[in-house]
Amino acid sequence: MKKRAEIRISGMTCATCASTIESALRDKGVESASVNLGSETAQVEYDPSRLKLSELESAIRDAGYDVINERATVKVGGMVCATCESTVADAIREIDGVSDVTVNLSTEKAYVTYNPKVVSLEDIRRAVEDAGYQYLGVVGEESESLEVEIRARDLRERMRKIIVGFGASALLMLLMYLAPMTHTMSIVMMCVATPAFVYVSSGIFRAAHRALRNRNLNMDVMYSMGTGVAFVSSVLSTLGVLSHDFIFYETAVMLASFLNLGRYLETRAKWRTSDAIKKLAALQPRTATLIVSGSEREIPAEMIKPGDVILIRPGERVPADGEVIEGEGYVDESMISGEPVPVLKKPGSQVTGGTLNKNAALKMRAMRVGRETFLAQIIDLVDKAQGSRPEIQRLADRVVSVFIPVVLSIAMLSFLAWYFLGRSYMPEERVLMFATSSMISVLVVACPCALGLATPTAVTVGIGRGAELGILIKSGEALEVSDRLTTVIFDKTGTLTVGRPEVTETVGDELSILRLAAGVESRSEHPLGEAIVRMAVSKGVKIPEVRDFYAFPGMGVVGIVDGVEVAVGNRSFISERGTRIPDGMLERSRALEEMGRTVLFVSVAGAAAGAFAISDAIKDSARPAVQKLKGMGLDVVMITGDNIRSARSVAEQIGIGEVHAEVLPQEKASEVRKLQQAGRTVAFVGDGINDAPALAQADLGIAIGSGTDVAIEAGEIVLIRDDLMDVVRGIQLSRKVMSRIKQNIFWAFAYNTALIPVAAGALYPGFGIMFRPELAGLAMALSSVTVVSLSLMLKRYIPDAQK
Repeated sequence: MKKRAEIRISGMTCATCASTIESALRDKGVESASVNLGSETAQVEYDPSRLKLSELESAIRDAGYDVINERATVKVGGMVCATCESTVADAIREIDGVSDVTVNLSTEKAYVTYNPKVVSLEDIRRAVEDAGYQYLGVVGEESESLEVEIRARDLRERMRKIIVGFGASALLMLLMYLAPMTHTMSIVMMCVATPAFVYVSSGIFRAAHRALRNRNLNMDVMYSMGTGVAFVSSVLSTLGVLSHDFIFYETAVMLASFLNLGRYLETRAKWRTSDAIKKLAALQPRTATLIVSGSEREIPAEMIKPGDVILIRPGERVPADGEVIEGEGYVDESMISGEPVPVLKKPGSQVTGGTLNKNAALKMRAMRVGRETFLAQIIDLVDKAQGSRPEIQRLADRVVSVFIPVVLSIAMLSFLAWYFLGRSYMPEERVLMFATSSMISVLVVACPCALGLATPTAVTVGIGRGAELGILIKSGEALEVSDRLTTVIFDKTGTLTVGRPEVTETVGDELSILRLAAGVESRSEHPLGEAIVRMAVSKGVKIPEVRDFYAFPGMGVVGIVDGVEVAVGNRSFISERGTRIPDGMLERSRALEEMGRTVLFVSVAGAAAGAFAISDAIKDSARPAVQKLKGMGLDVVMITGDNIRSARSVAEQIGIGEVHAEVLPQEKASEVRKLQQAGRTVAFVGDGINDAPALAQADLGIAIGSGTDVAIEAGEIVLIRDDLMDVVRGIQLSRKVMSRIKQNIFWAFAYNTALIPVAAGALYPGFGIMFRPELAGLAMALSSVTVVSLSLMLKRYIPDAQK
């Protein structure tokens, strides 16, 4: 049956692009393809039994274009182990029109990229529920209360099962010790155990049934096999088919109870891994006071539109990003800047959604609302980052995918080995019981839940902890790179320095050259040029008009002022224009450069007229941050467009030995590349605007942007505050998270590798040690709880640089 679909495309520039895409689609085997350059869409007709829409999207990308899809984050309940992740992901991926799915077990979210013309959220909901899991809504919708209700109900139900299960187990054990095992006693035990077993283990068997229906071998299948074998052998024993030695009623009920206990503890712990998102979301006020024609009206915050006038009373949070238009008062912006001192806001001041108005009523005009606000972008960034999968997680996923078949084989081999060879170690009548016990223990103890939780829980908690510290880590991959860094490159201006240089000294007739230089620099946007203009304004100099202005990036500027050519720039720029700089002026400029000043020469009508010494103050945090990084074994490099003497002077003050000076802005990325080619793993620290190419080229881009949109886009790690010690804190946090992931994986493997052989009876021939099935269930629960608890400890982690 044919199917029609519309695909949105970006990157087309001409009719050739359209024909190229149509050709690529036809080569893929579509029935028909029509690409509209104007609307940038492709209408395709294809046979979904032979082709999936994602394959057509891949063909378009292979042709050199991009496909525009939507992304939704869906909350999923009921996942308990790594195989649940793959089950949910496979179910959603099966929907034609879904191009990418990532499922995070710890946050219980599915990140879905899909074609909205083909797939609806209803399709995704149906796929999740058909796979046997709970669809809890889309992140951002008002589904929080529903999610809380469902989760709370799930926990209450598990607690009831735990109480019933352990109560029944205790009674069964008491019966075993009170009286010898007779046929009557076995019937009594069956009457006690059966209703408890059905009630406590029903969820496990339902989950196993769903998994098998979806052709998946997951842990629920193994658990149901383990507990089922224990219960069925008990019933067969009661019915006289087997001897009384095979009565495992208390084991079956206790096993099911331990499984519920482990999942109860795991679910409670997983809730806490997403606390950072909840705290950030709590900063968003739910209502706002809208002012219309002088009257006030309370509306939901999500109904604010750009241009609306909003009243913010003292003690209220700002509901959107905007500008103060009336009133004057202090606003606590510590959530963004980290500065505890409130900031004065008056008409014209920018305010950010989520910040707290402290002491006076303010009227603001909303400019960015809803998902466009800075706070919403941060929440989205952290959420996406928590859903990312570093390489180490992919390794764990591959291990888990082969783990269950291997464990099933070990369990079966254990049974067969003890059944056929056990007579050498025990009386014949005990062989079958021992073989059965070892098989059950292997099935129960081998849960790879801990392995599946090891990475996502640590990534989720670690990235959330970073957000609390003002360090936005945008992906799990950034954590891995941070762990391998060898070199940190700092841009100088605006990163190591405050980025607001000022003229400190003038060589020559100050007022004369200041007027002409300010005239040319008034058209420049370079910070050094702005310093000259600021000085002219502060001295009351009337800035003349300039024509024929031209800027030479990284060199200088030139223009016609008062009918003569005026050039302002560095020494080489002035000299290349044929201007001879007098020896006295050169000598003075060298002395100033050795003091760390940047010197700009002024040439008027081809003759050197004077020079300005300009200095940019070094940030207070620069030197301690560099010292800390060196102490961590990292090489620190400074890169700048300044001349080498001035650059070295600044670097010496900060404590940096390796300096790359006189580097043009467009050359910074190639300087980064050279260091990478020399075998270094490089982080580049810049302000996120001019340094975007270098940030992208580096193995790890760290953007310092005080929360600007550009900074958020530019780096893999974004520092909200303008504090260089956050570079150190960010790297220390990343290393800590990676260290915790490795610890988690170690413990997850340790439980399995150590306990599976014990459960299989490997220690019985030499030491007489046998792992009873109920202890295997307890160990299984402990392994998951251990891993999640280790990850949760990251919530209290304080980087050394913060202590």
